[in-house]
Amino acid sequence: MNFFDLTNKVAVITGGSSGIGQATAKRLQQAGAKIVIGDLRPDDALLSELNATFVATDVSKEEQVAALMQKAHEEHGRLDIVVNCAGVNRGYNTLTECEKDDFDFNYNINTMGVVFGIKHAAKYMNQGGSIINVSSAAGVQGVPYLAPYVSSKWAVIGITKTAALELGAKNIRVNAVCPTSVDTPMARAEGGEPQLRMEQKAVPLGRIAKPSELASMIHFLASDDCAFINGQAIGVDGGFSAGMSIDAYNTLAQ
Repeated sequence: MNFFDLTNKVAVITGGSSGIGQATAKRLQQAGAKIVIGDLRPDDALLSELNATFVATDVSKEEQVAALMQKAHEEHGRLDIVVNCAGVNRGYNTLTECEKDDFDFNYNINTMGVVFGIKHAAKYMNQGGSIINVSSAAGVQGVPYLAPYVSSKWAVIGITKTAALELGAKNIRVNAVCPTSVDTPMARAEGGEPQLRMEQKAVPLGRIAKPSELASMIHFLASDDCAFINGQAIGVDGGFSAGMSIDAYNTLAQ
């Protein structure tokens, strides 16, 4: 018996050209899934490696997300797995100094991208389908200087739980993963250095996550082996949600 087998399943991954999305595309393909990537730009080497389909997609545009899901279904005749992974972070600032545009930018992609993904995937999904949304550890607690991002990721968890209730009758499961910072270009963008330094000290495992570690949890949730996991926001955070590391504790206690 092959546990977590995805043979012949069709998976759509937004933001699949880089970072967590790319690692997830590789992982699911290795488990047997047929991959459809929706992103702003293709990674031709990745598409060739995975024999994947690419659909140019700005997830903040509902009509483009609708076209992505329709294309996946037309090409493969089914849709089993959707990973709403596309995400951004703009606006390292205090809440009182944030601009409305920073909130709009984060919400349009991080939140509405998930809404559109669920809305337009559900009509094509088979019984037993799985939708996995990428939220964040910042979606379950406050984080200084990240109000636009934090609020957009909290919303993802609320959407995940609501969709799990509404789609449960169709036997479609909806879950979210909540990582701390992941070693991707977005995490290492200018302005994010203090956040990375904090997490490397505060996370009990003493480091940030690897994209492959998120991909493994997404694979777990995508598989039929997890057919009774629904409506959950699962931390992939090195123990960060359990509390601060002993190193951070001792530093603050001095």
